[in-house]
Amino acid sequence: MAEVKNILLVGVGGQGTILVGKILSSGLMRAGYDVKMSEVHGMAQRGGSVSNQVRYGTKVYSPIIDKGQADILVAFETMEALRWLDYLNPNGKAVVNDYRIPSAPILMGKNDYPEGILSIIQGKVDTTVIKAGEIAKKLGNSRTMNIVLFGALVKGMNLTDINWEQVITSIVKAGTEDINVEAFRAGLK
Repeated sequence: MAEVKNILLVGVGGQGTILVGKILSSGLMRAGYDVKMSEVHGMAQRGGSVSNQVRYGTKVYSPIIDKGQADILVAFETMEALRWLDYLNPNGKAVVNDYRIPSAPILMGKNDYPEGILSIIQGKVDTTVIKAGEIAKKLGNSRTMNIVLFGALVKGMNLTDINWEQVITSIVKAGTEDINVEAFRAGLK
């Protein structure tokens, strides 16, 4: 693979965005790719925006994805998808979790959560909308929503030739391996 691929993971602090970036990077390295990753936590501990940029290929020189360069944008929260949409290249794909986490100004009543975000995104780019929260809840652990989205990412990037289940079980917290593998499989579907 001579071409560098760019994956942008975005969400809100506590959603497991960074964990997915670590699983993704580890699996790609195990598969022999050169991988660079950059993560920004911002005010993540207070429910702020989190981004994780993963670039892979034969040789990658920088971990940073510029505007218009991401091949896929995976948004763990709906408003974050819109916030980061400019980073997606015109032929890129968006995987958007239909899940809302109100920001501090919304919680304080100073702003309303914007309506129609999914329609705006779908009108601009190739978009797959997933109700990962509902899927994870049906599996019995709503905290696996991030791994459901990871499964959708793997499918969307056609990275199914890597043994992701082995990578997941080697990274997630002990005792959660089975539910995370189940969540991954659900996301692939």
